[in-house]
Amino acid sequence: MATRAFDDRRPPALDLLEACVHCGFCLPTCPTYALWGEEPDSPRGRIVLMRAGLEPGSELSAAMVEHFDSCLGCMACVSSCPSGVRYDELIEATRAQVERNAPRPAGERLLRAALFAVLPRPDRLRRAAPALRALDALGVPGLTRRRRGGLLGRFPRLRGLAQLAPGSTSTGELPELTPAQGAPRGRVGLLQGCVQRVFFGEVNAATAHVLAAEGFDVVAPRDPRCCGALQLHAGAEAAAVECAKATIAAFADCELVVVNAAGCGSAMKGYGRLLADDPAWAARAEAFAARVRDVHELLAADEPRAPRHPLALRAAYHDACHLAHAQGIRAEPRALLRGVPGLELLEPDEWELCCGSAGIWGLLEPEPAAELGRRKARALLATGAEAIVAANPGCALQLAAQLGALGRPLPVLHPMELLSRSLAGHAP
Repeated sequence: MATRAFDDRRPPALDLLEACVHCGFCLPTCPTYALWGEEPDSPRGRIVLMRAGLEPGSELSAAMVEHFDSCLGCMACVSSCPSGVRYDELIEATRAQVERNAPRPAGERLLRAALFAVLPRPDRLRRAAPALRALDALGVPGLTRRRRGGLLGRFPRLRGLAQLAPGSTSTGELPELTPAQGAPRGRVGLLQGCVQRVFFGEVNAATAHVLAAEGFDVVAPRDPRCCGALQLHAGAEAAAVECAKATIAAFADCELVVVNAAGCGSAMKGYGRLLADDPAWAARAEAFAARVRDVHELLAADEPRAPRHPLALRAAYHDACHLAHAQGIRAEPRALLRGVPGLELLEPDEWELCCGSAGIWGLLEPEPAAELGRRKARALLATGAEAIVAANPGCALQLAAQLGALGRPLPVLHPMELLSRSLAGHAP
């Protein structure tokens, strides 16, 4: 059999590729097409490249890899596609192929290894955060590059990473059990996450508070350290599988597993696909994925039990891509926020465009990520908001950094933080 660009381990499925009719509805929603206007940097253009990679005699060229790497994986094209093309499954399969079969320069391999050695490990990330803040305070001179064919300097990436580090880290873990208030409604597990746990521990605390107030016993195990979302979305399949198995095992006794980070929820709902080829884990993964709920999804399914107190605040809602596009959850967070008396919820233009965070993409491509982030920040500021609401830690870091860069810093809050304050009667 003639060789081809992709190996035989779950290449992008031909039937999914052929579902694309190249209509172009995806183009206005694709962040890289919005930036560069180049067909190979659009969803349908990448689908053409994926189809070519299945042909006998094809090669996984450097140009193909660059176009696949440039995809943020935001899944806005999934929301906009009238043909129902499962681009999420296609890019996930393609990214794994790239990581297995495309040689990367030594510096690129080292950077990716370093990111995955730190970001998904809360203990290491907590120790690294002060150094990143120090670099940002000192100011690291950047080397610029042309997007196509230029020399990639290392400093812009380091500077981008430093600029995203928040001013503080969370030192505590949640209690293993937060008991329900009033008559119990159920028992749920809560993923503490990696980046969420280190940089946004207050979001986890607010989530546990809201769930308990609504009648749920909340189990928050210290493990797993990471659900594997960062690795999965970057093509590091083996590491994602390891994290998925640990996550499934950690929540084996929970009726439902609740997630407050959009990227994590998207990955965990896809465990069945990730572990489909493992006879010992396939059925467990499918059953686990069926028990995963985004916290907004869970709370919006029933009438609220705990009384809401007024919060006088004008807040602009940012749709995290892996919540709105990958999971199709848009109405539920808005419904919960609109249930808070006095809270005025504002909607920005271009809600469907990614803010440029996209897992580790914003760290690998800091210049286009910053451009997308500034575009999103300006749209949010144009609403006249006093605060921004976002349900993903990567989005929160990116938006805070870009709002600051524009000289218009605003608080970036998770919906659960506002809901928790409303339940407690605290002003924002």
